[in-house]
Amino acid sequence: MPYQNITGTLSETDIQEIKAALATIEEKLPFLINLTADERRKLYKMGDKSLAFVNNSLTAAQSNPDILPASFDLDEFQRDYQLAVSLTDISYRIQQLTEKVDDTRMAVSSEAMSSSLTVYNYVKTAARITPGLKIIAEQLGERFKAIRTKANKVNTAA
Repeated sequence: MPYQNITGTLSETDIQEIKAALATIEEKLPFLINLTADERRKLYKMGDKSLAFVNNSLTAAQSNPDILPASFDLDEFQRDYQLAVSLTDISYRIQQLTEKVDDTRMAVSSEAMSSSLTVYNYVKTAARITPGLKIIAEQLGERFKAIRTKANKVNTAA
């Protein structure tokens, strides 16, 4: 569906229900962990090709358990593989949802910023003749102060 201006709302009840649903998801995944950047770097990464390799390795191990040392935990290997497959499926769905939320947030934020700029321009214009608006125009203008300062530095350096 092509992007159009978005009109939507979330009630406080909706927000609380969404947060509760997310909490339920986290509760259903009590084994989730956080890795450091160094830990991430050291781990094997498993994409589609590796997933097929692991599946074939599991099949080989299940078909030929006698070639594996007694210390090899075939059941744990199978659980790890099944969990990896399940988490991959869940991760794809969460990534799709995250992308939609991010895109929608970006679009409505842009809409809000555009409206804010319109209001700011009207306030600046009206501040010339309407008492009390000058302070509001200055307050709104603070958003652009750093941008103007940076632009002035670039222009004076050139």
